[in-house]
Amino acid sequence: MPTHENATLDRILRHMAWANEGAFRALAQLSDGALAHTAAGSAWSVGAIAHHLVVAAENYVQRLHGEPRAAERPVPTLVADIAPLAAALAAADARLRDGSALDGNEVVRWTSRSGDPLAVPRWVLIAQAVHHATEHRAQIAGTLAAHGITLDLDALDVWTYNDGL
Repeated sequence: MPTHENATLDRILRHMAWANEGAFRALAQLSDGALAHTAAGSAWSVGAIAHHLVVAAENYVQRLHGEPRAAERPVPTLVADIAPLAAALAAADARLRDGSALDGNEVVRWTSRSGDPLAVPRWVLIAQAVHHATEHRAQIAGTLAAHGITLDLDALDVWTYNDGL
């Protein structure tokens, strides 16, 4: 793994990767039908949210490193589809840590799917990646809770991560 001048940032990114891994490990234990669950007022299924979390993580990393967007991947409908998503997320999380070792103030440029040019400092993409993953882990947990299934976010929080160090 990279050497970071900012150990705090690296620890934050390590926690995110650990929490992502734990959430996807829990998803892999669900029934196939649970991946289709949605919450009231949302058309996004648990599988679609998990898919979005992974694809976005890959896209943040590609932007950080100036790479083209990855090929589309299917939304998981079977629990067996979770393992490849989890592996892709772990790879993206590791590359995010690599990207965080680069100059955070350097402006990263890309073209959106709609063709708009975008430019932000690298630190914005890193911060967004962390917040985005947290948001969607919570969204998955809330959706599952609406169907009586518990994804214990307290077991994935920063306090629990720190206690395990």
